[in-house]
Amino acid sequence: MYLQIKQSNVGYNRALISNADAVLKLGEVCLLIGNNGVGKTTLIKSILHQIPLLNGEILINDKNVKNFSVKEIAEHIAVVFSKSVVPQNYTVEDLISLGKYIYYPFYFELKKEDRKEVADIIEELNLAQYTHTLLKNLSDGNLQKAFIGRALTQNSPVIILDEPTTHLDEQNKLIILKTLRNLAQKQNKLIIFSSHDWRLAKEFADQMWYIKDSQLHSGIVEDVLLQHDELTNAALFEINKDFVAPKISAPSVQKEMLYSLLQKNFRKDLSFLNFQYQNTSWLVSSQNDHQQCESFEEIIQFIKKNH
Repeated sequence: MYLQIKQSNVGYNRALISNADAVLKLGEVCLLIGNNGVGKTTLIKSILHQIPLLNGEILINDKNVKNFSVKEIAEHIAVVFSKSVVPQNYTVEDLISLGKYIYYPFYFELKKEDRKEVADIIEELNLAQYTHTLLKNLSDGNLQKAFIGRALTQNSPVIILDEPTTHLDEQNKLIILKTLRNLAQKQNKLIIFSSHDWRLAKEFADQMWYIKDSQLHSGIVEDVLLQHDELTNAALFEINKDFVAPKISAPSVQKEMLYSLLQKNFRKDLSFLNFQYQNTSWLVSSQNDHQQCESFEEIIQFIKKNH
């Protein structure tokens, strides 16, 4: 195992995460997920030994991170935080090239092969038109991609990204996640990225770390998802305290769309209703009646009229 967390308490004065155990291998992508304030960023900083563990140990390639120098940490782990300081008067090319300077003193010129690698990463991230653009003139999404590019040029076996897709539209989000997946598979990298969106895990991650109630739940994505109903249950998005959900049997997307619709329109107990998605329509039933609805509008009308 390349990265191991052993019986670790993670936090500052008190443990945000207690008795954490997890292992990851090179070639894997891991999604780190959890609500705000549960300790995702703190865990990342503990792996980097920027925050010492309260108890336990974290090993990289069988060596405790507390015994690494700052340079050794950089050689093993490239990291992109969600809030990074933007260097003044740097272009996209300048920033992405910075990843190479852990191997050279700053006064050295990059080698020809280094410059080619920087250019290839700029191209892969769809940033070619911004190569010589100042960072301060970039959109949030392109700025985030440039910071990710810097991490890629570092050529470390582990890449950790804190909320890397937060400011990205769907197209750029897919570019980033596909790039990370390809890096893991083709270059045998270990990729860890945090997010609030568990759906990303199903498509792009092998392993999941889920922080809940001060515990780190880890394992194969599908296993972790099935062990925690709140990750796949539409109730995760509850905004109406007066709303009591009905029983909904449907694929996750349709289920969440229906749940969203109902809680926006009804402030009451609908637990007596059953919804079943069948061949693009909904069968709505209760103890007294049932109806086939072809649209969400028909569902609203049916409930308002009969209940």
